[in-house]
Amino acid sequence: MELWIPVTLAAAFAQTLRFMLQKVLAAGRLSAAGATFARFVWSMPLVWLLALAYARGTGAALPAIPAGFWPYAVAGGISQILATICVVALFKHRNFAVGITFKKTEVLLSVLAGIVILGEGISLASLAAILVGLVGVLLLSDPPGGGAGTWLRRIANPAAGLGLASGVFFGISGVSYRGASLSLESGDVLLRALVTLGCVTAFQTLALGGWLGWRQPGEVGRVFRNWRVSGLVGLTSMAGSIGWFTAYTLQSAGIVNAVGQVELIFSLLASWLFFRERITGRELAGIAVLVVSILALIATS
Repeated sequence: MELWIPVTLAAAFAQTLRFMLQKVLAAGRLSAAGATFARFVWSMPLVWLLALAYARGTGAALPAIPAGFWPYAVAGGISQILATICVVALFKHRNFAVGITFKKTEVLLSVLAGIVILGEGISLASLAAILVGLVGVLLLSDPPGGGAGTWLRRIANPAAGLGLASGVFFGISGVSYRGASLSLESGDVLLRALVTLGCVTAFQTLALGGWLGWRQPGEVGRVFRNWRVSGLVGLTSMAGSIGWFTAYTLQSAGIVNAVGQVELIFSLLASWLFFRERITGRELAGIAVLVVSILALIATS
């Protein structure tokens, strides 16, 4: 088994735990932006400590950061901030499993982003798999009790808009992170992933922290006051991000995100067992169709 596969599975599990904690924070303790800030402010110093310890332990020098690194890192960092805010806000409209499934449209959109940003190609069979996935998205876009609503109502509702926006932004961020990591000319896979993650989280902490100070005074303080939960968000975020960044360095973002769809299974279990949420038949059908499209995408890539 290639290394990027178990790394991706571990990253998906850690990410599910992180979103569960962010859902708890966003339920009343913090805003969507505050819950998003929690993942960066706690993980950033831990990532740099780990990067320095790894470099010292292996005797390797930290890779130099070329000018071409920063456009990828900044684009990925901003996209990830916006994507995470969309997902946390989505939890207020739909249950946990459906929220994560909407987010996982990134696997379909990251393939398209890879074509535009990195010039990574796609076959006609893969394109067909993407179109099948759109059917699943349409099924999921129905609000609860939708039934006889118009197609416009099914597609144009807050949950669908937030979910698809998160998929677009996560797709862009994954491809951008792959570009940033590949731009580093020295260091092994893990060291390049750690340095890329450290630079990105430092930028995200400063950018989102500044925005919160301007637009939501007092929210940064609430993040630190809720340190027991927000600190766990940072730890799970660091574990998941190290996995994703390492996998993106080893394999194209579209394929990595495709295997990462195992997160759907983790999120269903979390939704039923932890949040005690009910999954409707239409939502299960949408999830099933989306999973079929993802498996087809894996097989044709």
